[in-house]
Parts: sequence; structure tokens; C-alpha cells
Amino acid sequence: MTLIPHRTVASQLAVQLRTEVEKGTWRGWLPSERVLSRTLQASRNTVRAALEQLKAERLIEPVRGLGNRVVGAAPSPSAPVPAKTVGVLIPEPIGRLRPLIALWIDELKDLLVEEGYRLRIHEGRQYYQTNPARALERLVGQHPHRAWVLTLSSEAMQRWFARRGAPCLVAGSTYPDVTLPHYDLDYRAICRHAAGALLRLGHRRLALLNRESRRAGDVGSERGFLEGVRQSTHTDATADIAYHRDDVESVARALRSLLDRKNPPTALVVSNSYAYLSTASLLAQRGLRVPQDIALISRDDDPFLASLVPEPARYRVDPHTFAKKIVGSLRQMLNRSPALRSPALLLPKFIVGGSTAARP
Repeated sequence: MTLIPHRTVASQLAVQLRTEVEKGTWRGWLPSERVLSRTLQASRNTVRAALEQLKAERLIEPVRGLGNRVVGAAPSPSAPVPAKTVGVLIPEPIGRLRPLIALWIDELKDLLVEEGYRLRIHEGRQYYQTNPARALERLVGQHPHRAWVLTLSSEAMQRWFARRGAPCLVAGSTYPDVTLPHYDLDYRAICRHAAGALLRLGHRRLALLNRESRRAGDVGSERGFLEGVRQSTHTDATADIAYHRDDVESVARALRSLLDRKNPPTALVVSNSYAYLSTASLLAQRGLRVPQDIALISRDDDPFLASLVPEPARYRVDPHTFAKKIVGSLRQMLNRSPALRSPALLLPKFIVGGSTAARP
């Protein structure tokens, strides 16, 4: 058996890569060596050797920390137009996200097909770090989507897209002075309503369990909750806030900080559906009954909450409705509408459930 020399295989791969570069398959940046290795079914060493040939021909140039930039073989006038695609950016695999987020992304995919577009999902924690500029520059350079949808976005990510001017819609709330179009639930109004509902039931010591990361929607939730308590006619009402990370032990610490006080809250608003699950379990361990001993409201809704007993009071949103609003804004963006505006924030339906009760 005659083995094909490694250099010959690398040269053949270089020809293939050169052809794709000349066709304009990759605009701005090549995919990573790992992606090329998987796509072309070649070893990383072979891919690396082929890339060296393209570097020698000055078709690409390495940029430290970003990858390989395409610098040669500019697309000809007959080069294909970028595909009609929309990119969605998420921090982790979609199966790990809250079910409601996965549901509306799935609805978005189907609605975009009706508009003649395809949805492409990009995941990675590197895009959500404190300084994501390099990672985002490479991502946007490698994937020339017609528009981007940012999900669970950080302030640094939003500001980067705003500076770059890439067509972008925030599926969520924007941070102060960020002028990107966006669509989200009205978390401020939701938590103001939740505080008012608990006050009407006779509760005077209220608390909000909020996420430590404090995304824009969480900041709005905090403001609305405090407004609901402080602007009420009940001058004896108090409002506390405890922060937690996305793990059970952190939720437990936040809950202990509230319940171990001399005058603990009699009602809680929980701003995350998974944290609501943890809270309900931790209260049961302490021998506290919901709602007899403590009332609970979940700001978020997810399908699994309907299986809890008692069923949580929560704010329900239809994922199809949410996705339709996003598509409406994307349609304006893709058609280059000069008067692109964010749609009005969505006010979900309040489900009374059985986790709240009047204070004796």
C-alpha cells in the first residue's frame, strides 16, 4: 500500500481552500482550524499545513488572537450575494437555555422561513465576556448575515454592535444610552404589578430575588419592584433585594440572608423560573409552606412551572407572539426602513396560580 505524503494532502487541501477564498465563500475571516478540520474532514496538522501555503501566497494573514484574515482574491462582481440568513447569538447550547427562550427561537426560525430567510444560531461564552470585541469581530467577519439577533446580551456586547453599525436587534432590554432596536417584556411594569398584588393581599415585608449578573431586564425588574412598594399608600411596607448566581447554593445563600432576619419577608418575587424551583424546594426544607407561611410570585414563565404544586403565580407570554414581534422589527431592518423603531414592550398575562394568599 502506498501512503499519500502529508505534504501532498496538504497541497490538495490548499487548492480547495484557495478555490473557496476566490469564490468569496468566506468574507473577512476564515473559520477556525477546528471548524475547517471538521468541515473538510482533515486533521488539524493537515489544515495547518494548507493554511501555511495560503499565507505564503498572501491570500490570508494571521492576526494574533483573532485568526486568519482574508486579504487576497477579492470577490469579483459576479461573486454570489451573501445568503439570506439571520444570526442569533446565545451564550450556551440552546438545550441549556430556559425552555421559553428555546421555544421562541424555534418559532422565529419558522417565521423567518416564511420571509425567505434562514436562521443560524451561534453559541459561545466568549461573546459574553467583559471585553468581547475580538471574538465578535471574528464572528461577524466570518458570518455575513443580513442581521443579528442578540439574546441574553451583555452591556459590552450591545455597545460593540452599536459602535460597529452591524444590523442588529436585541431580543431583550437595552442598557442606558444603547440605541439598538430591541423587543422585550416590560419587566419594570411586571415587577411593579407583582409588588402591588402582594401589597393588596396584606403583605408588608416584600423581597425580590434577583440575578447577580443584573442584565438590563433584571435592572428594570428591580426598579419596578421598588416603585411598586415605595409609591404605594402603605407607608409601613418594606422592600428588600437579594442577589444570586445561577446555582442552587447561591440561591440558598440569598434566601437565608432574607429569612434569617429578625423580621423576614412574608412574600417573595423571584425573577428567574429556575430560581423559583430552587426557592420552593429550599422553603420546603425549612418547613415553610407556600402560600400559608410565605407567598411567591415568579416573574418568568416556563412550561415546567405548571407542574408545580401549588401552581406558581407568574406572568405568561406566548412564544409565538414574542417571535412575531421580533420578525416584524427584522422585516423593517432587512428592508432598510428609515424609521426603524422598537415595538412596544410586551405586557404578559398574570396567572394567579396558587402560590399567593392573603396575609392573616
